Amino acid sequence: MAYRGVGTDLLSGIIPELCQKYPDLNFIIGGEGPKRIILEEVRERYQLHDRVRLLGALEHKDVRDVLVQGHIFLNTSLTEAFCMAIVEAASCGLQVVSTKVGGIPEVLPENLIILCEPSVKSLCEGLEKAISQLKSGTLPAPENIHNIVKTFYTWRNVAERTEKVYDRVSVEAVLPMDKRLDRLISHCGPVTGYIFALLAVFNFLFLIFLRWMTPDSVIDVAVDATGPRGAWTHKYSHSKRRGRNSEISKTR
Repeated sequence: MAYRGVGTDLLSGIIPELCQKYPDLNFIIGGEGPKRIILEEVRERYQLHDRVRLLGALEHKDVRDVLVQGHIFLNTSLTEAFCMAIVEAASCGLQVVSTKVGGIPEVLPENLIILCEPSVKSLCEGLEKAISQLKSGTLPAPENIHNIVKTFYTWRNVAERTEKVYDRVSVEAVLPMDKRLDRLISHCGPVTGYIFALLAVFNFLFLIFLRWMTPDSVIDVAVDATGPRGAWTHKYSHSKRRGRNSEISKTR
């Protein structure tokens, strides 16, 4: 079992409980930080030197070689926006067990991840479910998991989706300050709305102060990265269209 996450306190409760139930269970723990001493103390207290390996900091080139040693990947993050680590683990064929915080539930499909509450009890239940599936042979084969995950994310796909978000935001109307305050008050309730509106006013006044300290005239303007008259954008669109046409012709 591999592990990644900042929830060291959760892990320190999970390790002894599961190692007692499953004597053949091994934890491979990568990462370094001030809370490593907590894991060392747990290993000493419960005499788990044979089942808990603390690898310390890993070079990125070594991550794959560590991940493929396990069958289950445990992520105990307490806060997370995306969590690239679970994508890497699934790409290496591991069944992922993770806390369902932040954007994690949107990263992988349900059959590739077991989502848990950020508590020792919930994570232990999720791990026991994965262990049961592993022992019964019902976990997806590592190569099948890899083949599924490799189709999810490519840098071009991510760039195109990000561009769509920027394009949508760029055409939205910029509301004047009074309408922004009215929207805050009407959407957030009679008490909370006025608090948020007051904070918005303070932020606006702070922005005015910053613009007085550093006027717009002394800030460099971003270079237009699309080239003269958007030539690079047009070129990319044509090349992308040609690529799609060639793919269609190949399928024919």
